[in-house]
Amino acid sequence: MIGQHRLILEPREVPLGGVRGMNVLRALPHRNLPTIGAWCFLDRFGPADTKMRVEPHPHIGLQTVTWPLVGEIRHRDSIGSDADLRRGQLNLMTAGNGISHSEYSIGEGPVPLDALQFWVVLPDSARHGTPGFERHTELPSVALPADSGADAEATVVLGEYAGVRSPATVHTPIVGAEIVLAPGSRVRLPLRSDWEHALMLVEGDAVVAAHPLDRNGLLYLGDSRDAVEVSSDEGALLFLLGGEPFEDDIVMWWNFAGRTHDEIVEAREEWEAASDRFGTVAGHDVRIPAPPLPPVRLMPRSRKL
Repeated sequence: MIGQHRLILEPREVPLGGVRGMNVLRALPHRNLPTIGAWCFLDRFGPADTKMRVEPHPHIGLQTVTWPLVGEIRHRDSIGSDADLRRGQLNLMTAGNGISHSEYSIGEGPVPLDALQFWVVLPDSARHGTPGFERHTELPSVALPADSGADAEATVVLGEYAGVRSPATVHTPIVGAEIVLAPGSRVRLPLRSDWEHALMLVEGDAVVAAHPLDRNGLLYLGDSRDAVEVSSDEGALLFLLGGEPFEDDIVMWWNFAGRTHDEIVEAREEWEAASDRFGTVAGHDVRIPAPPLPPVRLMPRSRKL
C-alpha cells in the first residue's frame, strides 16, 4: 500500500514552442510520482486568448483525454475522426500501437481557450491494440451530500465514481471526475481505499484534508482513504483523478509511453520515416517532427513515494 501521503505537486510552466507556440502548466508527471493510478500526464493550457494550432503528431501506448473549460477545439486523426469539442464534452483517443492527430482552436484568429489535457497509460493488454476515438457529449453526474447544505456535484468523465460510471472506454480501474462546489460548501468526497487519488483546484478556493490549495495545485492523497473532506468559501471547480496503482514500469518520452528504450527508438524512427504505423491526418501538409533522442538510454520513471 502507498499510504495516506499528502503532497502538493506544484505545476511547472512548459514552453512547447515550435509549431505549437504555447506555454502550458504541467502537474504530472512529477519527479517523485510518475503516475496516479494509470494517469501519467496532466497539462493545463490556458486561460488565454490564443490561436491554437497543434499539427499532426504521434502517440503510442496511451489514451489522450481532452476536457475543455473554455472555447472549442477541433480534433482530427489518422483513423478518420473529425470532431469539434466544447465545454462538458469528452474527446478520448486510444493510441494503441500507433496513431497521429491534430488539435486546432475554432476560428482563424485568437480565441479564449482553456482546457485540461490528460494521458492515461495503457496496460499490456491494450497498448499494442488497434487505435480508436470516442466523443461523448453526455456524461453522468452524481450529487454529493454536503455537510453545510450547499450543493456539490461530480461529473464522471472517465471510469467510475460514487457508484456512477462514465460511458468512455477504460482499460484499468480508474476515476476522472470534475467536482463543482457551491459557495460555503463542506463535503466529504467518497474515495476507494484501495486506489490512490489526487485533487486539482481548477478555479475558486478549496481546502482539502486541511490543506489550502492554490489554483492549478494538485494534492496527492495516496491510498488507504475512504473519503476526504473538502470545503470552499467562494465556490470551487476541482478535478479528481485516481485509480488502482499502476504497477508496470513505463518509459515516457515525447508523446510515447512504452516499456523499454528500444520501443521508443523504434516508434520515433517510424514516425520520422512516415510509416503506415501512424497513418496521416487529412487536411494537413505540415506535421511535428520528432525531437532528437538524448545521448543516454531512456530509463523507466520510478516512484519515490
